[in-house]
Amino acid sequence: MVVFPEVIEEMVRNMSIKKKNNNNNNNEDDGSKEKIGKEGKKNKSMICLSGSFKTSKFEDMASVCSKRGNKGINQDSLVLWEDFGCQADVVLCGMFDGHGPWGHMISKQVRKSLPSQLLTNIQKNLSMQTDQTHLFPFNLWKQSCLKTYAAIDEELKQHPRIDSFYSGTTALTVVKQGRHLVVANAGDSRAVLAVTSDDGCLKPVQLSVDFRPNLPEEAERIKQSKGKVLCLKDEPGVYRVWTPDSGTPGLAISRAFGDYCSKQYGLISVPDVSHRVITMEDQFVIVATDGVWDVMSNQEAVHIVSTTPNREMSAKRLVDCAARAWKSKKRGFARDDMSAICLFFHAAHTK
Repeated sequence: MVVFPEVIEEMVRNMSIKKKNNNNNNNEDDGSKEKIGKEGKKNKSMICLSGSFKTSKFEDMASVCSKRGNKGINQDSLVLWEDFGCQADVVLCGMFDGHGPWGHMISKQVRKSLPSQLLTNIQKNLSMQTDQTHLFPFNLWKQSCLKTYAAIDEELKQHPRIDSFYSGTTALTVVKQGRHLVVANAGDSRAVLAVTSDDGCLKPVQLSVDFRPNLPEEAERIKQSKGKVLCLKDEPGVYRVWTPDSGTPGLAISRAFGDYCSKQYGLISVPDVSHRVITMEDQFVIVATDGVWDVMSNQEAVHIVSTTPNREMSAKRLVDCAARAWKSKKRGFARDDMSAICLFFHAAHTK
């Protein structure tokens, strides 16, 4: 097993990310992010639309698909980046579901900024460690994710060309390093792990929480901040966050980037961060936006992915099945954007 802190140090060295001094301006920072993104695309290690890849040294196989709904422009953005940090056994999965008039721009901006911000914060946290021999790896990742999400939210607030007052995006990131998974979630996209049970069947294990306003802890925070959590009569069961006076914006999530009109009323961008060690029983992870999960159970999604003959088409088949399910389960409602990433951990069995 590779020692986690040493691998992270190597990631940072290989990426050659320089510490920013106090004189760095926003243009220089944007240029650094742009350079990292271009490097990933040049090396064909990054997917931002639909596609698939098979790593050359490891058994990982990934499939990606994004499908526009019936509400206009596709506001989902995603990134699948193998060799993240120039490490062959590190994969970054990011899912960003925009909403509001500027949602598509915000989700794309977060997709662009988050990877380099995450690597930068890993570097900073490492530099502050005086003794790494007893460092628990998850703590390093957790603090890096928390700092990254906070920095991204502040960056959006100060962005000169994007209006995030009534718009925002959710964010769900999954980093796989060797046999480790680190999940950071702010919103209602979901990560589901497929695990082989004792009877040989695949069962789903949900790795993230759907942060909806009616969750007890979320509702309490919103109420303490003078916000309201209510359902509309024509949307039974759909709880939304409302400001105390104006009755806006009616967000169906309790955590997101942007949406500064609601930040003082309990909406936050702080992610829930968790860690799991992958075992031989863990087969693959699905990362998808709420458009998929609104019409499909975890078990249904795992079944669809596991029974797809060609793994490269697994994400597309999942999204297509969800789109068909929307017609019967959400009749009369405009179909939401749907995006999915399927990341397999082991080589496919051949008959």
